[in-house]
Amino acid sequence: MSEHTNTKIAIRFLKIMMEYIQKSELRSLLEEIQYTANQNSEPPDPFRILISTVLSVRNRDESTHIAIVNLFDYGGLNTPEKLRDAPIEVIEELIRKSGMYKTKAKWIKEISQILLEKHDGIVPQDMIDLLGLPGVGRKVANCVRVFAFKLPAIPVDTHVHRLSNRMGLIKTKTPEETEKKLTQIYPEQYWLDVNRTFVVFGKLICKPIGPLCDRCPLKEGCPKLFQKNPSNKSSTRRKQSRKVI
Repeated sequence: MSEHTNTKIAIRFLKIMMEYIQKSELRSLLEEIQYTANQNSEPPDPFRILISTVLSVRNRDESTHIAIVNLFDYGGLNTPEKLRDAPIEVIEELIRKSGMYKTKAKWIKEISQILLEKHDGIVPQDMIDLLGLPGVGRKVANCVRVFAFKLPAIPVDTHVHRLSNRMGLIKTKTPEETEKKLTQIYPEQYWLDVNRTFVVFGKLICKPIGPLCDRCPLKEGCPKLFQKNPSNKSSTRRKQSRKVI
């Protein structure tokens, strides 16, 4: 498949998923993700988005939402100064609903300290500066760049990595490789839509196990590579159960 053809297919798949989300009940999840990150506020709050995204690492959206509301709204720890000065035990208690809450509380305090010491308390836009913050990898950094500053980027989480490979758009082994390939396939004008669209679609339709292929608007064009993958655990279990019977 040529790169030009792959780009046309990738754009078509993205537009179909976006239209499906807008017309179905999936829209509510998209709005929830946007609200949690506070990316729709005018102007966006980069610090809230940064801390929200750090809290979202290995965490469910619902738990991330509870943690950030507890921390910023109920706890009032909504600035680098307040978080730097707050006892770590207080931060831990406020974000307890978030996975790895002890580690994340440490990250949050260190991030606040670094922002105040090196960036005048302002969240940087530069990728290198963002990657210098504790707990911030490429996915988190790209989320901040996209949602806080509207800079073109494609944050790659498990959903984006899984779907893009499963649909046959790319063939990669790591999120870093996936990010590089997707930015080559998708024109920059589509980058801001890729992450949130793939995340919503991956959570409720193209699930890791038991994807809802009968409801999928891409079922006629998707190669369904996961069904052909012999390492797929659920597929392997089904084959084993047939042999036993």
